[in-house]
Amino acid sequence: MESTIDAPTLPHRHAGLRTFFLVGSLLVGLYLTTLFNYLLFHSLAELFSIIVAGTVFMIAWNSRRYIQNPYLLFIGIAYLFIGALDLLHTLAYKGMAIFTDYDYYANQLWIGARYMEAISLLLAFAYLKREKPVRPYRVVTAFTAVTVLLVASIFYWRIFPECFVPGEGLTRFKKISEYLICIILMVNIHLLLENRAKFDKGIFQLLLWSLIFTIISELAFTFYISNYGVSNLVGHYFKIFSFFLIYRAIIRTGMEKPYDLIFRDLNETNRKLNEEIAIRKQTEAEREALIGELQAALKEIKTLEGILPLCSFCKKIRNDAGEWEQVDVYIHKYSQADVSHSICPRCMKKHYPDLT
Repeated sequence: MESTIDAPTLPHRHAGLRTFFLVGSLLVGLYLTTLFNYLLFHSLAELFSIIVAGTVFMIAWNSRRYIQNPYLLFIGIAYLFIGALDLLHTLAYKGMAIFTDYDYYANQLWIGARYMEAISLLLAFAYLKREKPVRPYRVVTAFTAVTVLLVASIFYWRIFPECFVPGEGLTRFKKISEYLICIILMVNIHLLLENRAKFDKGIFQLLLWSLIFTIISELAFTFYISNYGVSNLVGHYFKIFSFFLIYRAIIRTGMEKPYDLIFRDLNETNRKLNEEIAIRKQTEAEREALIGELQAALKEIKTLEGILPLCSFCKKIRNDAGEWEQVDVYIHKYSQADVSHSICPRCMKKHYPDLT
C-alpha cells in the first residue's frame, strides 16, 4: 500500500519539530538562568530583542531603494531606535551597577521604548494607507531627535515621570501608560486586519500574533511589585515570543523568501503588468480579426455609384471596358443583387393579349 504523504511534507514537519524543540529548550534554559541570576535572564531576553531590532533595521535600510511597501521600511527604521532604548533599558536595570544614582531608569526607558514601538506601528499604517513614499533620511532624523529628547528627559533633565516606587510598586503613570500602549496596539491590530490584502498571508499571521503577544506582555507589566517578580518574568517571556514572531516574519522570511517580503510589491506590480499586457494582446488580436472580417466583407460588397451610361433606345449600359451590356447582366456583375425575370402587367397585356 502506497503512502499518501507527499515527499515534501516530511521535511517541513521535521523542520517544524526541530524549531519547536529548539525554542522550547531555549525557553527552559532561560528559566533556569532565573534560578541562578535574574539579571542574566533579563540581559539575555533583552539582548535577543535588541539583536532582532538591529537586524530588522539592516534589512530594511539596505533594501530601501527597491522596497515599495512603506510599512516595512518605516518599521525597519523605527526598530533601530526601539532597540537602542531597549539597550539602555538593559544597561540601566537595577543591579547592573552602571547607572548608580537612580535604580529605576530602566522602568522609564521601558515605557519610552514601548510608546515608541506602538506609535511607530500606527504611523507606519498611515504611510501604507496613503501609499506615501518614505523618505529614509528624514525618518532617521526625526527618530534621532525623539530618542535624544526622550533620553535627555530621563537622564539629564529628569522630567520623565517616575514609573516605580520602592516598596509600593508601579506608579499610576506607569500603569496608565501600559493600558494606553495596549489600546494603541489594539488599534494597530484593527488596521492590520483592514490592510491584510497588502501582506503575504503567512507574514500577516505572524505580525498579528506578534501584536497580540506584545499586548499580553504589556498587561503583565501592569501589576508587578518587584523588578525580579514573576509578573516581570512573564512579561519578558511574551516579549520574547513577540520578537521571535517578528524575526520569523521579517528577518527569516526576508532572507529565505525575499519574494514574499521585500520584492512582494514589485512582483505584484509585474504580475498586474503582465496581465495588462496579455489583455492588450488579446484585445489587439480581436481587433485585427475584426478588421480582417470587415475587409473581407468590403471585398464582397459591390455598389453602383456615379452616373451610369444608359442607351436611350436599347437601354443597355456601357461598362468600364466600353462594352454594352444588358441591364440585368450589369446589375448582377457589379452589385450583390440577383436579377429574376418576370413580366409586368402592361407588357403582359401588350405581348400576350390572349392571356390577359
